[in-house]
This record gives sequence, structure tokens and C-alpha cells, in this order.
Amino acid sequence: MDDSKKYKKSILGNYLTLDSFMDIVRQKKPVELSNEYISRVNNSRSLVDKWIEQDKVMYGITTGFGVNSTKTISQNDVIKLQENILITHATSVGQLMTEEEVRAIMLMILQNAGMGYSGIRIETLDRYKEFLNKNIIPYVPKEGSVGYLSPEAHIALSVIGKGKVIKNGQVISCERVFKQNNLDKYKLSYKEGLILISGTTSVTGLAAIALFDIIKAVKIADIIGAMTLEVSKGTLRAFDERLMKVRPHKQQYDTAKNIRKILEDSEIAKKYYNYRLQDALSIRCIPQLHGASKKTLYDALRTLEIEMNSCTDNPIIWRHGEDGEAISGGNPDSAYIGIEMDSVCIAATMVAKMSERRNNRLIDGNLSENPWFLVDNPGLNSGLMIPQYTQAGLLNDMKILSTSSVIDNIPTCGNQEDYVAMGYNASKKALAIAEKLEYILAIELLSAYQSYRYLDNNLRKSVVTQAIIDEISKTVPIMEDDIYLYPHIEKLRSLIHDGVILNIAEKVVGEIL
Repeated sequence: MDDSKKYKKSILGNYLTLDSFMDIVRQKKPVELSNEYISRVNNSRSLVDKWIEQDKVMYGITTGFGVNSTKTISQNDVIKLQENILITHATSVGQLMTEEEVRAIMLMILQNAGMGYSGIRIETLDRYKEFLNKNIIPYVPKEGSVGYLSPEAHIALSVIGKGKVIKNGQVISCERVFKQNNLDKYKLSYKEGLILISGTTSVTGLAAIALFDIIKAVKIADIIGAMTLEVSKGTLRAFDERLMKVRPHKQQYDTAKNIRKILEDSEIAKKYYNYRLQDALSIRCIPQLHGASKKTLYDALRTLEIEMNSCTDNPIIWRHGEDGEAISGGNPDSAYIGIEMDSVCIAATMVAKMSERRNNRLIDGNLSENPWFLVDNPGLNSGLMIPQYTQAGLLNDMKILSTSSVIDNIPTCGNQEDYVAMGYNASKKALAIAEKLEYILAIELLSAYQSYRYLDNNLRKSVVTQAIIDEISKTVPIMEDDIYLYPHIEKLRSLIHDGVILNIAEKVVGEIL
């Protein structure tokens, strides 16, 4: 990342894309609040202030929560109510969220509240902005949410100084971190505890990270698939533009175009064009399967970016008109993201299962025309036998994780919440799916890399292939005899996760669609 991108601030208040989201969450690009953002928030807050003075009954502001919404809260207790909701709702448990995951949720809280329909004070949102910009990471257990509330409550407790913070992998007190960053403890006002934990902020934040990585991995699957085709003496006949035109799915067409562009200068691909009439489905159907998966991913992207730029609070503060209105409803429901992420998990698993089959063809001596497991003297050497076992285990996990979350229903809150979307678990498992997909692709890439040694060295590889091999060869040796494979699998996975493989290809052939 160049310095101009690193230090130029992201201005919140305009439309937030997935790429700009990841610049903030992963690259730690600092954020600033636009004048329009601040104006929207202040106008909404002024209405809440007025209604409090008028003793107006508003859900979660002057009433209890959920089934307790029939309980009226006095003006003397409305501020205490906001702290109580954090203390009692911070009940997620187990493994801690990663730094990226916590940053993603904090950013989504800033987005959600910054739409100007929540009645929160700008000072409170400034507090979240400071946590992001100073990379102060609240202590947030990951397990046990149905779509909102608990992870967000842990974050809010840390922001006001009553929770814990993670620094350098250690759990430390807020008091110590606040002193280091010139922060004081903070008191919430009416409505604020509710908005800070309500909405699809955690569902959307986690989904955004997962979707970003899965889209990138599936583009890279095109590149690795092209390398496998090339090194397997496959035919580009199945990627012919005319063939794609008679089944005009855009993503199928684009995927075939990607493969053709990657291999268009390959002497290997040219020599073996007629070597077989057709290849196995795991090679021949790359456009069809990768294309179908991409359609699902891009559909999810459109839904996600709408959700990222929405207000999912309850109630909303409708600030337009003469008097405005507090409107209670169901915008915190996570069905939109949940359904999409369940579908994304299936799409990613489809790509992974094809990658595993391509890898199997590379290491199977009966299919590859190469020594078994791509090592000389097999028997004494196991070569690349066992990485395929790793793929099998990962793929089994992915199949389990592809079972839908949102079809389940467990009522909560004394049956006031008698239908629950369960979108949080859909997003959470998509994060696991993304990582497993990257590893499965890394193992196929390892086998393709090792396979090239058995081809005629007088034939020129594609420019893309050669550039990727040159990059890999900096750290991964050609295997003459058995070697410790684990660090090399990890290195290849990092080249996929960090986008290095994608960047190499796109520098040569332009955007991979």
C-alpha cells in the first residue's frame, strides 16, 4: 500500500463501498466525519432532546426493551437504562474476535448511526471514531449472538471505560489504555445504549470481511485453474468465446475470458490444444462453476453495500416534517445478509470442491502422466500425497458450514422476538469458509507449481504463469525429495489472502472479472 493511500483519511458520510470499508478495517486508513454526517446526527439528536422534555413515550428511550416495552421509564432513570442495557446484554462468550472483526463492527456502528436516524450524540460517535483511528480494540467474545446485541454491548462497554481492551494479544483494563490515549471514562445519554447495540452492525461487518476475501479467492481460483489447465496439457477449446455466447451468463463468459487472457501467450497451451478432445469436468467446467459462484458473490455484494449504507436501528428517528416521529419497526432484522451469506458459503464450497478435484488430477500418476504425488522415487517419498488429505478435511468442514443458518428459528425475549433471522451465524461461518477456501486453493497452487518441472522446458509458459512461479520460487523450493510442507502451504495461502497472486496476474492481463 502506498503512503498516499495509508495517510489520506476516509470521510464517512458518503456512500461506503466494500473496498473503502476494507481500507479502513484492514489497512487501518483513518476516518473523519463529514459536515453532512455531523449535521444529520445533530438534527436527529435535537428531536430526541425535545421529546424527552415533552415526556413522549418512545421504545427503548422512555420504555424498557423487548417484552418490557410496556414498562415506562422515568426521566430520572432514562440514562441509567442505557448503561443497564450494555451490562446485561454483553453476554457473548468463548473465542475472542480478531482485530479486523472488531474494527469492522465499530465501523458499521459509525455507519448505522451516522445515517442520522438514531438520535445519538455526535460526541459518542466521535468516541468510536477515536477508537478506530487509535486502533484501540475492545475485548469481544465471538460466540452467542442471534444477529445483534451481545458483541456490540462488549464493544460499547469498552468505549465508555467499563469493559476490557486487547493490546498486543494481552487483555488489559480500559483505565490503563485510556490514560495512554488521553481518554476519560464516558457516560451515555438516553437512546445511546440502544443504538450502539441495535441493528445489523456485527452481521454486516463480519459479512463484509468474508465476502471481500471470498471474491478475491474466487478470482484467484481462475488464475490457479488456468495454471492447472496449462500444466496438465489441457485444451482451451472448452473456453472458446463462441461456446460461451450460446449460454450467455455474464460471469461464465467473463471467467472463460479470464482463462483465455491468462493463457493466450502460452506455448504450452498452443502445443496441447488438440492433445485431448476434452478434459475432465474439473478443468472443462471452470467457466460454468466459477461463473455461477461469482454470480452469487456479486449478488451478495450488491445486497451488502445497500446494508452498509442503511439505518438498521429501532426505533428510527424520522427527522423530516414539522415534528418528526420515532418509528418502531424491524430494521435490525438480519435476513438480507443472512440469506446472502448462507448462499456465499455454498458458492465458495463449490469452488473449493472443484479445486480439490483439480489438485487430485495433478498428484494422481494415472491421470497426470507424472510421477505419483509429484516427487521422484515415490514410495521412499510421499511427495504431495498428504496435502490432498488436508484439502479433504477442509472441504468436509466447508460442507458442514454450508448448512443454512437462517432456516433455523429459536424464539427469544419472552416470545416478543418469536422469529429470529440468525444472520450472525451465517456471517460468522462465512469467515471460516473464506479461510478454508484460501488453503484449498493454496494446495492446488503448490501442486501446479511442482508439476511444471515435468513439462518440456523449451516451451514457454504464459507470462502470468511465469511471473507467479518466479514469485513462489523466492520462498518455496522445487521438491526433489520429501520436505517439510506446512510452511510452504502457509506461504502460498498468504500470497492468496494478501492478493499478491491476483495483483501479479492483473498487472499482465488487466482486471480479472
